[in-house]
Amino acid sequence: MHEVEVKGILSAQNGMNIYRGCTHGCIYCDSRSKCYQINHDFEDIEVKVNAPILLENALRRKRKKCMIGTGGMCDPYIHPEEKLGNTRKCLEIIESYGFGLAIQTKSARILRDLDLLKKINEKSKCVVQITLTTYDEDLCKIIEPNVSTTRERFEVLKIMRDNGIPTVVWLDPILPFINDTEENIRGILNYCVEAKVHGIICFGIGLTLREGNREYFYQKLDEHFPGLKSRYIKTYGNAYDVRSPNNDKLMAIFRQVCTSHGILYNPNECFRYLHEFEDKDIYDQLTLF
Repeated sequence: MHEVEVKGILSAQNGMNIYRGCTHGCIYCDSRSKCYQINHDFEDIEVKVNAPILLENALRRKRKKCMIGTGGMCDPYIHPEEKLGNTRKCLEIIESYGFGLAIQTKSARILRDLDLLKKINEKSKCVVQITLTTYDEDLCKIIEPNVSTTRERFEVLKIMRDNGIPTVVWLDPILPFINDTEENIRGILNYCVEAKVHGIICFGIGLTLREGNREYFYQKLDEHFPGLKSRYIKTYGNAYDVRSPNNDKLMAIFRQVCTSHGILYNPNECFRYLHEFEDKDIYDQLTLF
């Protein structure tokens, strides 16, 4: 872990990454790709020590309130967050200024901040996004070794449901020849239905591979699934979009389950929901008239 001071924290789309790098060890992680220019060991976490100050300055200057996103590139609840608390500091600022939040994680550590998530959701809108890829718990511990298991993340979804906080699940990535099965997809979808998630984002049954994450992924295939790397190379070569041969069948199941339970599944509609700011104080005032 090393500390840096950065010049800015919010992107043009109002997203932020409080850390760079990750401790979760997911074998498929796209953030390892060289195009993101993480020029240090991926597990040597870069801590943006001035992130809370920069965030407060940015929110103070904004003329209109909006949704603030985090977790798209680097999980805000990696292991160092337990001691550093930088994510919590940023949530406190978001809440105090009355902005909305769309936060994405694979970690049950988010429950530490349930009090803040509820306060944000009372004022505006807080959407918790959870990634689910692997229904089988033993397989999950191989694919996503240092993070909360799928069952633990399912419990997070239920707690959010019970506290009135909307959730969106990322059903992504699904690894060809490993977890691209009907049993896996239906298991995850059953969790989503029970947790009453608002939406599920799935771009297809497969994953993306490019320089940086491809090499790490193949290394882990050799370690945990001997012989599978050669099957990938034979089937996909150096393709970026690695699509499962079961894609059509499994996507049909995905769409049918979402439709029958009223779950958003069109990616554009899901992203629109994540970016739409709601000021509940104004809404409450309007309902009085």
